[in-house]
Amino acid sequence: MQQWIDPLTLSRIKDMPLVAKTVAEGVLHGQHTSVQKGSGIEFSQYRSYEPGDELGKVDWKLFARSDRYFVREAERESDTHIWLVLDASQSMLQQSVASKAQNGWHKLDYARYFLATIAYIAQQQGDAVGLLGLSDTHIDYLPCGTGQRHWHKLMLKLSQLKVGEKFPTHENLQRQLGNIRPQGLIFVLSDFIEHNHEILEFMQPLNHSKNELVAMQLVCDDELKFPYKGAIRVENPETQQQILVSSKDIKAPYLAAYQRFQMGLQDHLSVQNVNLFTANIDLPLDESVHAYLASRRKVR
Repeated sequence: MQQWIDPLTLSRIKDMPLVAKTVAEGVLHGQHTSVQKGSGIEFSQYRSYEPGDELGKVDWKLFARSDRYFVREAERESDTHIWLVLDASQSMLQQSVASKAQNGWHKLDYARYFLATIAYIAQQQGDAVGLLGLSDTHIDYLPCGTGQRHWHKLMLKLSQLKVGEKFPTHENLQRQLGNIRPQGLIFVLSDFIEHNHEILEFMQPLNHSKNELVAMQLVCDDELKFPYKGAIRVENPETQQQILVSSKDIKAPYLAAYQRFQMGLQDHLSVQNVNLFTANIDLPLDESVHAYLASRRKVR
């Protein structure tokens, strides 16, 4: 049975490269039944070693765990440029009731470690990986690069990511990023809480024939289930505006409004032919990574 690594356990480790490597190798372990064709996060799968195979392709770590020789194999169409785009607005600091009680992660933490894991898998495949961390007050940018040294630069950039109040406007992005136009496989991680469709507007010009655009939405159990009791104080995470409400009175309207929001987001992205993947921060990180890779193989 698969043993998932829960967010609380990983939050105690703190070391991002170690967590990413641990999660990635745990997800990839045992994927040895077939050859995966394609490029970009279509992680190499394994087959048994045969006489004449290059020793450099033997996965020695897998040998140490299984006492059997496996060769990492994949048919690749081309080297892929992978861009990791992270919404660094204030709403991404949301924690669920469960994560607060356990001193766990907020959405931004979960997103950073998710992207670190994806970057590790990509770097193992030889793909070039770049990063954009976006808020109205700061833009963190790392151009695409390959190799372990670049991966560690990316880990440092993710660790030091600055959080602003809102997602930047189109004009702000143009002013700070100039003519940068990411091409390749583009991951956009966000809760998709926005004021004037600024996140969807940012994604629209990236959605063309030269790119593959993937939308990843971070959610938590509080949003999905509304577990609150009694009088509660509700705060807009990006404006800090607060109101006192009765949880009993607003639970049903809230859940209906949240469902409409989700359906609207799904409909908008479907029209643009963009796949939406949802990751719950109250679920184990490697379960989310595994689910994403499985959904990607299914789509392709």
